[in-house]
Amino acid sequence: MTPLPFALWLTGLPASGKSSIVARLLPRLESCGVPVEVLESDAVRRMLTPEASYSSEERDLFYRALAFMGSRLVAHGVSVIFDATASRREYRECARSLIPSLLEVSIECPLKVCMQRDKKGTYRRGLQGESSTVPGLQTPYEAPVSPALAIDTMVVSPDAAAEQILDLINARNGMG
Repeated sequence: MTPLPFALWLTGLPASGKSSIVARLLPRLESCGVPVEVLESDAVRRMLTPEASYSSEERDLFYRALAFMGSRLVAHGVSVIFDATASRREYRECARSLIPSLLEVSIECPLKVCMQRDKKGTYRRGLQGESSTVPGLQTPYEAPVSPALAIDTMVVSPDAAAEQILDLINARNGMG
């Protein structure tokens, strides 16, 4: 039985562990023969808004475009993993309106720990005044109200998180 294409949105503060989990999840899915495309916000943003301002208007447009891209991929049988903070619930709800079967996974980690893990310098730029829109620092991060899965990266390793997500996908596809 061919698995149904799925859409999975990993959301959480910057540096909460989303990309680390995706890096462990992707090879597991590929080894099962599941065609999957990762829509990682930084990579897509470099194409859509190469001179990103991160303004509210730009974020609204960016997340609508990201959701649309994901919906087209799913419509053509390609599973999608959104690796994107999507700090406002409305961004993820936009994706859900286009992809009703969207699975939302909340990647949870305290802000203080995210700031310590921050390899990209997102929080440093925010604290130094080089950015004024860092989710969790200057702008609110709206956590999912009822995610399909919540993963606390203070407790769960990226490998264990990838296994939990695989279990979720398999259960959704009636293969668990």
